[in-house]
Amino acid sequence: PTATRTATPTATASATPIPLPTPDGTLRALRVPILMYHYISVPPPGADAVRQDLSVSPEHLEEQLRYLREQGYVSITLYDLLLASQTGAPLPPKPVVLTFDDGYRDNYVHAFPLLQRYGFTATFFVIVAFIDNEYPEYLTWNHVQEMAAAGMDIQAHGYTHPDLREIDMDALIFQVLRPKEAIEARTNKAVRFFCYPSGHYDERVIRVLRSANYWGAVTLISGVE
Repeated sequence: PTATRTATPTATASATPIPLPTPDGTLRALRVPILMYHYISVPPPGADAVRQDLSVSPEHLEEQLRYLREQGYVSITLYDLLLASQTGAPLPPKPVVLTFDDGYRDNYVHAFPLLQRYGFTATFFVIVAFIDNEYPEYLTWNHVQEMAAAGMDIQAHGYTHPDLREIDMDALIFQVLRPKEAIEARTNKAVRFFCYPSGHYDERVIRVLRSANYWGAVTLISGVE
């Protein structure tokens, strides 16, 4: 993740401020796995290749979480990762970041209780328009609030999940700011991280995110970076 270097961030009035650590000027290389999930359910009959590819069954997720716990992995947030990279704050010996994209209802039904059972936290990047419109396959605001109160990290994935490179500036600003404000209003926690819809971004998108006081963003590059 790439963080801005603003020394004194300003959170919305409804959100609890999180201090941005002042970078100490040291260049650090950190090796931290980030595991990305989407659906935590079995695809329905006739599901297309995309739905199948983005799906992990609850049983397989439990196997993976059990493995991580048995191997001594400890979940951290993207804020923990940023703090370590900017100031050298210590991380657990075997850190891992768990992320769930889009905000599907099965994340609440299946992933949330499994994470609690195995002692992990995770970051959920939600598409706010789908929550606002009460789409049945997606989380509700009550789900979001319950998960946030239990220690899960709720962050932004755009308002309607467009390719941010292909929309005009006004629309881009809306896609960046609206989900931030909506999540902060419900969770009373500052939103500082963004997940690029479908992994797409350019320099203009990065500039807008920085101006909106996001500290970092994630994409879809697989492997070791």
